[in-house]
Amino acid sequence: MLPEFRSHASAPPSHQLEQRLRLDPRLEAGRIDVERVADIAVVASANSDGYAATAHLLGLLAALPAPTEAGERFWSDLWRTSGSLYLLPADIKTFVLSSAAGEGAGLAGQILSAVDEMTPPQRVAAGEVGQALAESDHLPDLKTQVIGELWLRDLEPTAWRVLHADHKSADPGERKAFLDAWRRV
Repeated sequence: MLPEFRSHASAPPSHQLEQRLRLDPRLEAGRIDVERVADIAVVASANSDGYAATAHLLGLLAALPAPTEAGERFWSDLWRTSGSLYLLPADIKTFVLSSAAGEGAGLAGQILSAVDEMTPPQRVAAGEVGQALAESDHLPDLKTQVIGELWLRDLEPTAWRVLHADHKSADPGERKAFLDAWRRV
């Protein structure tokens, strides 16, 4: 599942292109030279990390059983082993829907809060709930415990990447202020 493309900045990409590159939004594609295409690629590339991380986060959740009656045991086992309510479908539903609309920071924050609350034994136990992942991913050669552990280890840094991309400043003045402060250290 790919989220709708939304920039980490409040302005949509078309507005950024208009402001940063002074491109008229009604400009015909045939009238854009190679330099402008390269500039557009730079603006798109600057936003791609958050988009890719949000898509990956949704993909990790899509590997889990659906929160239906059939998946009820998985979700209760995950809650019991992790000790966190933050991962339950009722608590992440709104964030998942927002992520699919391109705003992944809420879901990422919720996941990081859940993982942060877990003790090392709870992390191991939550990883062992990975039997459901082994069945859904069709990876019979890997041990169930390994799949769940890898999933959990991937979930945390992916959530962090979403938050990191969301907090990047698109304002050149803020970037200059940061560099000035950094040079004074």
